[in-house]
Amino acid sequence: MKKLVLVLGLLGSVISFGAKLKVGASPVPHAQLLQLVKDDLKNENVELEIIELTDYVTPNLLLDSKELDANFFQHKPYLETFSKEKNLKLVSAGNVHVEPLGVYSKKVNKIENLKKGGVVAIPNDPTNGGRALILLHNNGIIKLKNPQDLLATEFDIVENKNNLKFKSLDAAQIPRALEDVDLAVVNGNYAIEAGLNPLTEALIIEGKESPYANLIAVREGDEKKEDIQKLVKALQSEKVKVFIENTYKGGVVPAF
Repeated sequence: MKKLVLVLGLLGSVISFGAKLKVGASPVPHAQLLQLVKDDLKNENVELEIIELTDYVTPNLLLDSKELDANFFQHKPYLETFSKEKNLKLVSAGNVHVEPLGVYSKKVNKIENLKKGGVVAIPNDPTNGGRALILLHNNGIIKLKNPQDLLATEFDIVENKNNLKFKSLDAAQIPRALEDVDLAVVNGNYAIEAGLNPLTEALIIEGKESPYANLIAVREGDEKKEDIQKLVKALQSEKVKVFIENTYKGGVVPAF
């Protein structure tokens, strides 16, 4: 009888066995997309736990310390820069979507009406700050010494015909500063969270060809793990593509 109970116990353990993935993600759209595929992963014997995080620093630190198995909030230039600065070995397991960067304003309805000496809010992290300046350069608002430099700063501006002043803020805080600045360069996810419509309200928006695809980040060596591969496959599915296109109306663009 004891042997039978033991066998049944072991059998039960085998039947209930499954991988558990803890993934840190920004609430919108990242956590929403993860929630969308949660049951799909469950059918693949992967239990997905979604940890919502609202900043751009904590997710990578938690991933490095093995408190997370993966995170989903950033693009490759940010991942590479952050990893180099913090001496972390984090890599991409696959791209999912692009969140086009947009320029918004509560004070002007056309860039041409921007007053001289106006204040422009840009993200304070190096890659998104450089990305914001490149977007402004590409639309003739400023000129950069090297518009290919992804880490450009305001000190790399060689022409500023409107004598604009730049205010670097945490990316998540920029939508709240819209009333206090003349222009605000906002990341797609934070624009959506703030109720801004990138397609109808942005004065300028990145094109779909943007190289800043948001990705699944993991520790180096984990990108080929079966559960991680299942996660990437689920997020790169036709189901997710259709959801992105129908839900975000161009504010988020599939990158697979």
